[in-house]
Amino acid sequence: MKIDLHIHTKTGSDGNLSIEEVFQEAKSRNINLISITDHDSMTCQGRAIALAGKHGISYITGVELNVTFHYPEGNKDVSLDFLGYGYDVGNQKLKTKLQLIKEYRKRRARKILQNLNIEFDKEGIDRFTEADLKKIEESVDGVFGRPHIANYLVGKGIVKDKQEAFDKYLVKCDVPKYPLSLAEASQLIRNAGGILIHAHPGDPKGTSLASMTHDLEKQTKVIEKYMLQYVDGIECWHTEHDNRTTAHYIEFAKKHDMIMTGGSDCHQKPLLMGTLDIPDWVAEQFKLMSFSRS
Repeated sequence: MKIDLHIHTKTGSDGNLSIEEVFQEAKSRNINLISITDHDSMTCQGRAIALAGKHGISYITGVELNVTFHYPEGNKDVSLDFLGYGYDVGNQKLKTKLQLIKEYRKRRARKILQNLNIEFDKEGIDRFTEADLKKIEESVDGVFGRPHIANYLVGKGIVKDKQEAFDKYLVKCDVPKYPLSLAEASQLIRNAGGILIHAHPGDPKGTSLASMTHDLEKQTKVIEKYMLQYVDGIECWHTEHDNRTTAHYIEFAKKHDMIMTGGSDCHQKPLLMGTLDIPDWVAEQFKLMSFSRS
């Protein structure tokens, strides 16, 4: 059985393929169970459920929420990602909150462009105008994010690739994300009938606990001390988790009787969908909760 519970699309956020193309690819790769987890967006969940039925693939509703986690011991705010699964797509409170976050993303993008112009002035590069902002917005199918600005910088020839866009400009010119707390994210998903999962907690390169410490024991101590009441499970299998990290989080999840999930976090750049060896019993957890749809 092939499982991938962490996939992004062009339709909903910053993937490279549309929702239709993702399901075509999933079918060709013989993936049995998937979840589309677009960033702060549930706009394509209805289509995903319909496409899953068309292709004979089991499906779980999904979303990836960015949370501003306040770490008391370091007295700092840390950006972390959490996955919501199995929620009711018709839940009005969740829909309203995600719409607010979407609108905030647009305002944030405008402020990032203002910061970029300050850097451009220093380098003698033509400033971005409202016309540039409009062109970037037109390239967005789902929710507006920094990857869309990065693509535009590449297209304009200002940088050679997206990595350079982030390294040279977008990290320096960043503006804080929508301040969603872990408590609020948990309440939103649970009240919509879903569960909240800590996404890629040990990813050494991503939005994870590794930004606080690379020590796995210390990472799980943070979860134990500050998060257990809000989360239902852990994403143990992830493209950026090595075997040691996966084993550590499986042991931790078992200790606390938490749900264990896994996914490639595929943005189709490259196409990693369905490449992780995730055990069949991961799917059984969701069947017991009646979240799966086929």
